[in-house]
Amino acid sequence: MKNYQDIQNILGKNHFSFKVEEPLDFYTVAEKGLAASVIQNFKASFSLGLSQIAYILSSSEPTLYRRIKENQSLPQQEAVKLLEATDLFIYGEEVIGNREDFFKWMELPNTALGGLKPMKVIGYPEGISKVRELLTRIEYNIYS
Repeated sequence: MKNYQDIQNILGKNHFSFKVEEPLDFYTVAEKGLAASVIQNFKASFSLGLSQIAYILSSSEPTLYRRIKENQSLPQQEAVKLLEATDLFIYGEEVIGNREDFFKWMELPNTALGGLKPMKVIGYPEGISKVRELLTRIEYNIYS
């Protein structure tokens, strides 16, 4: 439950009309509309560039910039992916120990991911869930 409160704190509580208590709530948030301005909070919180965020969301930097500038809502798929990425980053920090080490880990090739970097994998469909599964294996010492 704590992770879901952290998601709202990171992205901005004012952008949520109700509590996020489980992953299925991501779909409801996306359906009701999530302002593109939350990207600025995500960017600042995790020290990411707009190009990295665009990659994660399978979008483009100019498109994200325009959505933020024009105060648009994110398309549902991008909103869900942003919420999932936020949740993943919070979880990853807990498993790895701290933010700095987690983001270093995200940039290292990983044999369990076919030699790809976790940060690269999260840009693919189902990539966030693959990295989350790997983190869960690490958390429970069943990493192979």
